[in-house]
Amino acid sequence: MSDHAYHAYAHQFDSAEQQHGASQLGMWVFIAQEILFFGGLFVVYTVYRFTYPAAFAQASHHLDVTLGAINTAVLIGSSLTMALAVHAAQLGYRRTQALFLVLTIVLGSVFLGIKTIEYGHKFHEHLVPGPSFLFSGAEARHAQIFFSLYFVMTGLHALHMIIGIVILAVLTVMAWRGSFDRAYYSPVELTGLYWHFVDIIWIFLFPLLYLIERH
Repeated sequence: MSDHAYHAYAHQFDSAEQQHGASQLGMWVFIAQEILFFGGLFVVYTVYRFTYPAAFAQASHHLDVTLGAINTAVLIGSSLTMALAVHAAQLGYRRTQALFLVLTIVLGSVFLGIKTIEYGHKFHEHLVPGPSFLFSGAEARHAQIFFSLYFVMTGLHALHMIIGIVILAVLTVMAWRGSFDRAYYSPVELTGLYWHFVDIIWIFLFPLLYLIERH
């Protein structure tokens, strides 16, 4: 397919600029509903944390803050490479945008790999909510609430990461084939918005889950 085929705008739009604006609006609407989705989880977390502060503090100390901090740095790096990929697409640099998209995929995969290691530790320590859950002390029941929220919130975040990596892989192939240039780069830009949103969610999750009474 010729590059120009990607530059043509759909019949319901008057111009490519109008289509680009509509695409951006659609992505912002999607991000807004995702904020509402994660916001509900944050509200539930906040209610339980202030209801059982001691249990949440004790449970939080069973998380590996070093791995969490490394993952935070990894995601910040992935936001940088994603931004550079968008910039390269806007300038029409085919190889450069493909390179930065690959680097973003690599960093996202590193994040998921570290998170898998963390999950493995929790299974080994019997800190997964359920019949085999083990937690010493009087706060065991309430600590299970913390770990339930931990797995739900980080699991949903990881799912968003996986979806983002799949999209990035498709964009990498398209970028290598020269599908994006100064006239058409919307898919890369919109994916960048999505990726930055997912990174920001983790910026909130890290202190909420890992840094309770770490001072």
